[in-house]
Order: sequence, then structure tokens, then C-alpha cells
Amino acid sequence: MRTTAAIMLAIASLATAACTSTGPRTPYGRFMEARANPGKVVATELAFARAAQEDGQWTAFAEFAADGGLLFGRNGAIEAKPWLKAQENPPAAVQWEPHRVWSSCDGSLAVTQGAFVDPEGTVGTFNTVWQRQADGEYRWVFDFGYPQAEAPAKPEMIATRVADCDERLAAPSVEPGASVATSRDGTLAWSFHFVGEGERRYDVWLAGDEGWEQVVDVNLPANRSE
Repeated sequence: MRTTAAIMLAIASLATAACTSTGPRTPYGRFMEARANPGKVVATELAFARAAQEDGQWTAFAEFAADGGLLFGRNGAIEAKPWLKAQENPPAAVQWEPHRVWSSCDGSLAVTQGAFVDPEGTVGTFNTVWQRQADGEYRWVFDFGYPQAEAPAKPEMIATRVADCDERLAAPSVEPGASVATSRDGTLAWSFHFVGEGERRYDVWLAGDEGWEQVVDVNLPANRSE
């Protein structure tokens, strides 16, 4: 979540996010249930941010959360929707806006990154993983934010990238004990886990013509206060 006193993290079941597509094959042998639609991901992120202001912060988080999501903080994971249901909305909600989007070729999974500011004026970066649902809508399965001394620079336009549709890759290698989730078509992967003495890592890879390209690499020290 994108607050100051308790920035929580949301992550859905990696097994669900990594399920295999069963859609029809194209002449190139690829499964193509649908195409990437980064514009829809941006629109959903903006609607999420607007709902936080209009309907309340935790109400919006619950509305846009996927079933099975978890809130993950420094001390472990909790089930998202039950926790959110028990929370009262704060008087003022955190504000945020996306700066960039990465999407799998088939659009089954997408990642947003941008800036947030809380009511106390603390600024920082958020990262969210969006999974397309059976009804075609996107819901978040992971939300990870952390404060910074200075606000992230706002780009002139929201940048979007789609994975190379000619590539279908095996999941990238991660540290022992860590899990990695991939899009249905194997063109976007992400991982969040503890390493070492409690350091937290968040990584995102996009398929390219030379294999996996790491597009997000966040490593927070164990003693970082939030």
C-alpha cells in the first residue's frame, strides 16, 4: 500500500499468476488468447487512484484487488481482502499516478510503476502487478511502495512497453527459496522475496530478442524504516 506509517505490499498466489494459457495457437505456434492493452492498464490504474480519493483509500484497494491477493509487509504476509474489509478509510487518501507500464505480449499480466504522496507529504515510488481477470478487467495482485527523500521525476508522457511476441521463455533464475511468477504466454515475469538478513527484493523481467531483460530491480535494506 502507498502509505507512510505502514507501507504494505500485496501479492497474489504465484501459482495463479503463472498458469498456462490454453487458447488457440497462431500459425507461429503461440498461444494468443488476447493482445496486450497497456492503455487499459493505465486507465485502470488511474481509476484506482481516483476511487481512493472519491470512495476512500481502503475501499478502493479492496475494489481493485484480485481474489487470493496477500498484503505482505516486513513481518510476513496476510490475506488482503479480509484485512481491507476490517479497515476504516483514513480521512485523506494517499495520491498516486503511474509513470510507466510493462505488459506481457498476451496482456495477461502487466506492471505499473509511478509516484505517490501521502497526506503528510511523504513521497515515494510504487510498483503494482496487474492480472487480467476472466471478465477482461485488470485487478492488482501485488502492490509495493516505499518512501524516498525526493519524489520520482514525472515524465512528460506515461511510458509503455510490450514484451517481444516472438519470445516465450522459461522463468528466469532467482535466489534459492524465492518464487517467480510469469504471464500466461511466458513473456513477463516478476518476483518479490526476502534475501539475506531481511533485505527485500522486487524484480520484473520482460522478454526481448536476446532473452529476459530486467526492467525493474528494487532492493531495500532490512533496516529501512517505513
